[in-house]
Amino acid sequence: MKNGFWFATVLCLLTTLPPVAPRAAPLDVVGTWQGSLTVQGFSLRIVFRITMGPDGGLRCLLDSPDQGATDIPTSGVTFENGALRIDVEAVAGFYLGTANDDVSEFTGEWTQGGQARPLVLRRSEKPIDYSRPQDPRDPLPYNVEDVTFPNEEAGITLAGTLTTPATGRPSPCVLLISGSGPQDRDEAIAGHRPFFVLSDHLTRQGIAVLRVDDRGIGESTGNFGEATTEDFASDAAAGIRYLESRLEIRPRKIGLLGHSEGGLAAAMVAAQTGGIAFVVLVAAPGVVGDELLTMQARALSEAEGLPEALVRRNLAVQAAIFEALKKSDSSTREERVRTVIRESLEDLEPSEQQQLGNADAYVEAQVQMLTSEWFLFFLNYDPALALRNVSCPVLALNGELDLQVPPAENLGAIAAALKEGGNTEVTIQELSGLNHLLQTARSGAPSEYSTIPETISPVVMNIISEWILLVAK
Repeated sequence: MKNGFWFATVLCLLTTLPPVAPRAAPLDVVGTWQGSLTVQGFSLRIVFRITMGPDGGLRCLLDSPDQGATDIPTSGVTFENGALRIDVEAVAGFYLGTANDDVSEFTGEWTQGGQARPLVLRRSEKPIDYSRPQDPRDPLPYNVEDVTFPNEEAGITLAGTLTTPATGRPSPCVLLISGSGPQDRDEAIAGHRPFFVLSDHLTRQGIAVLRVDDRGIGESTGNFGEATTEDFASDAAAGIRYLESRLEIRPRKIGLLGHSEGGLAAAMVAAQTGGIAFVVLVAAPGVVGDELLTMQARALSEAEGLPEALVRRNLAVQAAIFEALKKSDSSTREERVRTVIRESLEDLEPSEQQQLGNADAYVEAQVQMLTSEWFLFFLNYDPALALRNVSCPVLALNGELDLQVPPAENLGAIAAALKEGGNTEVTIQELSGLNHLLQTARSGAPSEYSTIPETISPVVMNIISEWILLVAK
């Protein structure tokens, strides 16, 4: 969910900055250095590629392969007396580490937003392969077209990729809606591109696919930071209108597939828009936001092996924050949340407080996220409001090991809401051994996402394509 991507959320704001000439440094630091950050259970690979410039100064490019970000310029590199410092002004972050005797490893911390996290860098002698075995490779046996279309209501232009079967006749079509956080059209996450892989499979089976950059991300215009789930639903509805204008698409055979938060948006559109042929909900929430976030926090904490006392303490703080948000208005909300967070920090051990780095910066970052329009909407939204009004066929899938949207509670709530609304064309499946991304997993922990070669289970893709072709007949 949205609060699970600390580093990813910031990376999307990167702009190209010219490297700043740093001070001269020894040649033995030149090379490729790799490490992993652990952020709220997610393992994110970080790669620094250090070179020597023509002026004798060090240059560096940063890669975050698990977020699909490469060749990010840094703003300064120094290596003096065994200490390496790499500054990345664009994300208000820096790395500071100390070399071992043979300069093959640096032990240090990545600091960002006032928060320091351990990061050990080791020299990587081999080129790093960022590809995944399921990534489609040219030549592709179908038509690929980059497209744009307006959301006139929002005054923005959305950009995406439309893939259509090379059959010469109109095809059923599905519009993909990504999960939480700033997502490109491929839904790039943890070094994977789930929507790229899924769209390739579906189009090879005879189903056209439109996948789209979120507003304000990639080539789409608009402001992502000010958007709520309702805004993303509005963007999806604009995509449906665009698809209805395309001659390659079969009329009234256009459906929606939403992953995670995208499932909320898909249900909203289907409930409000006539003519939606089908809806596929993949790891979609079925319960109210605050209830989901509580389930998620416990499941992720237990997966990380946190002591029960610490889990209870964290859940109590979260509950107090939610209560402050619900019982305050816009004039008092930020201060009430700030007070709860500051009081919670007072209960931390000195070592825990030290890990936060700049406590004031940490508190303010949390306050801004928790009081954002997106979070306030998500916290209070009940998916049943839309699901009761969805009358088209629905396929709801979730993985047995999903820790972000626990399957039993959420699939059960989805089924109940659809039944209450009188929808009898519903298929619900909990899939054994799969995580939130529908990868074949061991524990379901987000820290596994990037370590699993599989992007999405072929079993899942076959279930989706076969079901769509069946209901589109």
